Amino acid sequence: MLRRKTAARESESGMTSADLRNTRRAPADFRWPGLTHPAGESLRLNRGDFVAVDRDRNAAFDAIYRPQALYNVATEGLRANNDAFLLQEVATNLPIYRQDTGPTDFHMHLPPGGFQFVLVTSGMFTFDYDGKIHYVGPGAVIMQSAIVHRQLFYTWSGLSTEDNLKTPQTAVPDALSMGYSGKFLEAFITEPATFPNPTVVPADEIVEADTSRMAWGHPVHDRPIDAGFWYQDPLALGALYRRLVDDLPGGPVKSPSPVYVRDLEIETPSGHLATGHIIATDPAGQSLLPKSSTGVATVADLAKGEVAVYRVIRGTASFKDRAGKVLELSAGDTVTAGGQAIGLVGMGENTQVLRLGLLKGIDKLRKWTPTQRDEIDGLAGRIITAQTLRPLRIDGPPVGYLYE
Repeated sequence: MLRRKTAARESESGMTSADLRNTRRAPADFRWPGLTHPAGESLRLNRGDFVAVDRDRNAAFDAIYRPQALYNVATEGLRANNDAFLLQEVATNLPIYRQDTGPTDFHMHLPPGGFQFVLVTSGMFTFDYDGKIHYVGPGAVIMQSAIVHRQLFYTWSGLSTEDNLKTPQTAVPDALSMGYSGKFLEAFITEPATFPNPTVVPADEIVEADTSRMAWGHPVHDRPIDAGFWYQDPLALGALYRRLVDDLPGGPVKSPSPVYVRDLEIETPSGHLATGHIIATDPAGQSLLPKSSTGVATVADLAKGEVAVYRVIRGTASFKDRAGKVLELSAGDTVTAGGQAIGLVGMGENTQVLRLGLLKGIDKLRKWTPTQRDEIDGLAGRIITAQTLRPLRIDGPPVGYLYE
């Protein structure tokens, strides 16, 4: 995942490398209760009938945080929605064995509500969340709230940057998509420059024999009720696609083949801040989508959200606004719209569309002030208040504060 760069972290925190090593052995006493709750301005979803489109043809891919990852932010949607919600594509672009790439440090993100969403769309990754290892590929979903984590491994295809950015993406695992460079869609409440992203253990201080098996607890963040860690395997029973048999709020969806819906099941673990679904069709003459033989898609879920964000992962999709104007989107395009300003009305073959519905609970959140953000970033490993060393990385329940 991403981590915002901050200069001279040791000088900011007053910690030496030896201090950081000792932090892993003896958790520090936390003495900054005033930083527990964000104290900045309130978030405001845009509840008007706005429609903001980010076109793939206009996308700018920048190495904002790490040299191996190029970030494409849905900027138009972010700004039109009062900077309340960010969706971006992260594309791995350099091999892992270079000195300036490789595994990340142990860090955490502290956006309002602790909200971080990840949907892998190509390649393979290995992530470590609170000492537990997850091997993930296309279609895997992670929803997490301020948990210490790092990225251990990613695939790189060896293609040029131009060719790498053109490789197809998918939310359905297959051998071809797993062989591409690793990519994922990532979402935060507000943008990463506005909230703390503290380092817990720097990359050059990680001792694989013990540190990678550490599970941490920390008291810095105030989280919504029910928020926690969620991982959905694309082939899990809950992730199976169910046929859409009813009309959506905007009317029937025209398609040459049946339309199916996958529930990403993120509403509860997000702290009731968002819903997530993938709306999809099969390729012509094929049955690509892993389907459920029981039940149908819940149309009511696809109507949820004060704001809706649609990202076309592959294929083509059509939307219509209240005035009847049709908006055509293709792979890589994103549309962000207030309320029921637009509705999905058409899909092509072999199409997959991510829909995120932003719920009214987001309006109850506050931003971190710039001072709070900088103070928390400067604390580094001192915000850790509990540690457990697992006999094996996969053994034992998580001990992060979300589970206590």
